[in-house]
Amino acid sequence: MKLDVNALRYLSKDDFRVLTAVEMGMRNHEIVPAELIDRIASLKHGGTYKVLKNLLKHKLLHHDSTKYDGFRLTYMGYDFLAIKTLVNRGIFTSVGRQIGVGKESDIFEVATEDGTILAMKLHRLGRVSFRAVKNKRDYLRHRSSFNWLYLSRLAALKEFAFMKALGEHGFPVPNAVDCNRHCIIMSLIQGYPLVQVKQLQNPDTIFETIIGLVVRLAEHGLIHCDFNEFNIMIDDDEKVTMIDFPQMVSVTHRNAKMYFDRDIECIFKFFRKRFNLSFEEKEVEDDDTEADVACRPEFSDIKKVSGVLDKELEASGFTRKEQVDIEKFVDEDEEKDLGSNSDETEDEDSTADQINDASIKNFESLSLVREEGDNLLEGNLEEDQQIIEQHTSKEHSQSEENSGEEEEQSENDDDPELAKRLSKQRQRAIRAAHGRRRAITSRNSYKDKGGKSSNNSKIQKDLSSW
Repeated sequence: MKLDVNALRYLSKDDFRVLTAVEMGMRNHEIVPAELIDRIASLKHGGTYKVLKNLLKHKLLHHDSTKYDGFRLTYMGYDFLAIKTLVNRGIFTSVGRQIGVGKESDIFEVATEDGTILAMKLHRLGRVSFRAVKNKRDYLRHRSSFNWLYLSRLAALKEFAFMKALGEHGFPVPNAVDCNRHCIIMSLIQGYPLVQVKQLQNPDTIFETIIGLVVRLAEHGLIHCDFNEFNIMIDDDEKVTMIDFPQMVSVTHRNAKMYFDRDIECIFKFFRKRFNLSFEEKEVEDDDTEADVACRPEFSDIKKVSGVLDKELEASGFTRKEQVDIEKFVDEDEEKDLGSNSDETEDEDSTADQINDASIKNFESLSLVREEGDNLLEGNLEEDQQIIEQHTSKEHSQSEENSGEEEEQSENDDDPELAKRLSKQRQRAIRAAHGRRRAITSRNSYKDKGGKSSNNSKIQKDLSSW
């Protein structure tokens, strides 16, 4: 779905209030009930349903009525919430053209109040093109019941933390400006991807610089895991810049050596084919493969420096708890793949979906901590949280009452004498209740006009006297 920013200028405060209410309801619901949205938004005169129709028209929400009448956020609605928050903070004032499309993100130009051009990256986890290679990323595999908005937010927060930490240690990365939900604002690089470059004045120097970046990252305790010609920018002065960081892992990862060797192999392979570089300068006169092995760095030869970035990344915003949330689902997927066979039944699929739904409910809220100028609800957040908890508790109590009634009915069916006694007690209770009530006139009494008695009036008199 393309981002149409023109609709953003026509949205009112009530529209963003309802969007935020849906976002808060998605903490405990995959599809948020319309009644819960109305209670959280608390608009006057029942204006919530009118606003929902307007948001559906702009495709900011998705309506689902299979089980009950509910709504969920789309990526465009999530984009509008993030953009509105960043505009209120004064980060930028206008959105320009789209400058990049990837399998997991879209990149747009944005302008500040003084005319400075920045880059805005919107994460789009869950695309069909991304699901095919998702097992190579540090994210989750595709499941039928899953919230991709929460994972997009985690990916953006992780990339912002890596970008900020690497920039402080002198690595050639874009300058991280701000982050909200699944949106990252960074400095715009005036260059081109290395895959689009056909000629270089000094290919040997650039090759050594890129290989040195991979080794330097490993010395600081990180591995890029996707270091190829698509994620390397080069400008007119042949200055190299790294991009795309959400999939980075530590050198203590169990597959760290494989990722390191793959990054090195991608660089060797590209420069050999594109710029015809030969790596036979290391006193090796055998095949090209042996020459490459002799001059390429090895993972076992890397020595860590005193400062490791893992501890500093927790201070930049990506805490260990959020990393555990991602790894938790990765481990569940691996256990499921090991234990599953090719001939799975439909019952097993349904139980797996129930487990996934239960684990999703324990996730944190999609909304970030409210800062000054953020476009959040004007009411008290604690009251909204109590409304959500009351709504979920009512659902659990109703289910427990229904289960208790079913158990009583099953016990009564087993003992016929007990069933007769209970039925007699119920009839006595009903009679006693009717005796305490006042006489209730029915609609049939209005049909008796002219003072003539009829069958209905006689029955009513008997009922009232009795």
